[in-house]
Amino acid sequence: MIEADDVGGVHIKYLYHCRRQLWLYLRGVRPEHLNGSVQLGEAVHDTSYTRRSPVDLGAAKLDFVDGRHWVHEVKSSARPTPADQAQGRHYCYRLADIGIDAQGAILHYPKTRRTHRHPYTPEAAHKAKADIAEVLTVAAADTSPTRLARSACRGCSYTDYCWTE
Repeated sequence: MIEADDVGGVHIKYLYHCRRQLWLYLRGVRPEHLNGSVQLGEAVHDTSYTRRSPVDLGAAKLDFVDGRHWVHEVKSSARPTPADQAQGRHYCYRLADIGIDAQGAILHYPKTRRTHRHPYTPEAAHKAKADIAEVLTVAAADTSPTRLARSACRGCSYTDYCWTE
């Protein structure tokens, strides 16, 4: 199935948002292209910070890294989430894994014109490693995790799968 080196930012985001979503994604269920929120996120990404080049690390695709080794991620939401911070931490971990001393993640929220800076510390590295282990645990499960409360599913592209009876 999936190995530690294959865990990317989407896996980490889904781990924090909904383990069922992660489990389905790992099994090839991918309705995101039909979801308006996902399309909005792609549009925000495509039109923000267009002079910067994305960084492709295989499983992890970063928006850009500046000259001081800060990872920059552009988010379509109006406010930060734990998933956003976990993604930034994961990207720093991936950079450190290939010998680049990442300083941390700067999360950009163009909708509210805010940025949030999260330094990459030894504790953050430990959390990033634990997140990868947790993704692998979800991946190894034979059955899907339970669904979240319906109120937590607003805007999710997997809603039909989870709530159609």
